[in-house]
Amino acid sequence: MTEQEKTSPPASIDGAAIQQLMASQQFDQALAQLLAHLDKQPKDIDALYMAAVCYRYQKHYEQAAATLSQLIQLAPDHGRAHQEQGHLLMARQQPEQAVQAFVRACKNNPALIASWQAQVDLFTALGKPQAASQAQAELAQLQASPKHLIAAKDLLAQGKILKAENLCRKFLQSAPRHVEAMRLLADIGQRLGAMDEAEFLLESAVLFEPANAKVRTDYIQVLRKRQRFGKALEEASTLLQQAPENPQFQSIYAIELMQTGDYDQALTYFDRVLAKLPNDPITLTSKGHALKTMGRYQQAVDAYNTAITTRPQHGEAYYSLANLKTYQFTEQEISRMLAQEGNPEHSLMERAYLYFALGKAYEDNKDYRQSFKYYQLGNELKRNSSGYDADKMTEELMAQRDVCSTDFFAAHQGQGHNAADPIFILGLPRSGSTMLEQILSSHSQVDGTLELPNILAMAQKLRRQGKGDDSKPYPQILEDLTADELHSMGEQFIKDTAIHRKGAPFFIDKMPNNFRHIGLIKLILPNAKIIDTRRHPMACCFSNYKQLFAEGQEFSYSLEDMAQYYKDYVALMAHWDQVLPGQVLRMQYEEVVEDLEGQVRRLLDFCGLPFEAACLSFHETKRSVRTASSEQVRQPVYRSGLEQWQHFSADLEPLSNKLAEALADYPSG
Repeated sequence: MTEQEKTSPPASIDGAAIQQLMASQQFDQALAQLLAHLDKQPKDIDALYMAAVCYRYQKHYEQAAATLSQLIQLAPDHGRAHQEQGHLLMARQQPEQAVQAFVRACKNNPALIASWQAQVDLFTALGKPQAASQAQAELAQLQASPKHLIAAKDLLAQGKILKAENLCRKFLQSAPRHVEAMRLLADIGQRLGAMDEAEFLLESAVLFEPANAKVRTDYIQVLRKRQRFGKALEEASTLLQQAPENPQFQSIYAIELMQTGDYDQALTYFDRVLAKLPNDPITLTSKGHALKTMGRYQQAVDAYNTAITTRPQHGEAYYSLANLKTYQFTEQEISRMLAQEGNPEHSLMERAYLYFALGKAYEDNKDYRQSFKYYQLGNELKRNSSGYDADKMTEELMAQRDVCSTDFFAAHQGQGHNAADPIFILGLPRSGSTMLEQILSSHSQVDGTLELPNILAMAQKLRRQGKGDDSKPYPQILEDLTADELHSMGEQFIKDTAIHRKGAPFFIDKMPNNFRHIGLIKLILPNAKIIDTRRHPMACCFSNYKQLFAEGQEFSYSLEDMAQYYKDYVALMAHWDQVLPGQVLRMQYEEVVEDLEGQVRRLLDFCGLPFEAACLSFHETKRSVRTASSEQVRQPVYRSGLEQWQHFSADLEPLSNKLAEALADYPSG
């Protein structure tokens, strides 16, 4: 995630001035300005929200409802939009629908005091004392919180991350042991990529309040994201010991067992949860993920389908079926998904899951226009919630070229850690990297691991370090690293990644975004092998467009952004070829498909490994595969996907036009 505000109004609208007009009840004037702005910026989230409020105060309820519907379609997780919907439904004398809107509001923004109070009042009036009591408890806890902390939570829920960070840091200066503030700042840190700081905050918070289950749960999650799976499992075990029969704690423990590769035991704990919560859709989906990773395809399908049967709006289960890649939806399943399209209960992710699943379903049915429609809807939804700035990314990538010159590397010759263990497979996602990883990990001397976050974390730490007044920004800060620092960083990488290894002399790091940091890699690990996986530009970009990534890869939500990112990637790789001649092996997916043995021998030669026939039958290798290609790499090399993008050529013209030069230069293009 880039460090910019997600929902700040465009420069052409003065949000503060309009809010002042609304505060003085000059709704006509405020609305006139908002509508003029929305004619030019129809997807401005803040303007739509303020317009809906104006319409309600003017008692133009139909216009208010239509505006809120448009807003929630663009931003399903906008807490204040759901709160406003609750106010509107109350004004229209629909208390039962209103209370559900207030519930959704608090789910998306727990800092909305008005929505908690409305729940208390409405649940009481509707004769639901237990629900009213639960809402009252949440309200009391929120009202007891410091006002600055409530404001920071509200800002974070609105996507105004930097403002939330500044407010939270100021509060912690006066109350450095405030655990809830530490949790909040850790959440902010994770969103900004400051994973080391987030871990430190939560580790400290756990020491201050060891019985606080929320804090320990957050700590486990950040450890998992940092792939410190052993420590995460240890903390999950501690959590479970507090309440061994708690199904939430059992589920957390099962998930951490999965991360450490103990899938059989994980399944045992998922089944214990399901014994207490029969057919719980979230647990069934997690169980399906474990089964999928183990290669137990049909059992994974059954788990996902049971989750859908229990909760038809459970979007993740639909997408999990689609993400198997080899699963094909029936007409009945498609109808079931279509029936969920307008479900107001859907979160942003549930709706996105549904759209991408429908895209896959229609693609399999060869209805390519409908397929693209749903892929586009899913991507637009994700793009609207993203702070991605394509021009800023271009600037960051080009800065690598400015710093990491031939002379720069010559000046650091002989520095860094001399380990030759790591093999980095990088490039763009969906370029055939999982297949290459499976080929290499089939070799007796190579351990397959995961998409390791270590290099990205090092780069992010340098980036934040470079924000100091006396420091250079990243990557310029690389110029100031001493030989001792470079050696220490390389040594730390080898130490931190040891947990993923199983004793082979070499291991793979398959994080695709490491191509942005080849300069850093070669400074700290000059003997590491680097393999760039390349695929036809249209095939690769379209494959990214129709893939809903768990996190990151925000360039993929727009054809224009993706074309720019692909061109920047090609330009940066050309730079690495120039300043590090012979140190990056380029593997083209199409060539591997056409000449498997020849390309495998070429790959092994580059890595200094003897030929082993097992690398040719890589689809038979038994190992857990956690990427989107997990089922595909369990099959022999196939050619059917090479030209799949051509079915969508009319809709992909914005992409092909921007990639014209890359297409002309691509060897098999």
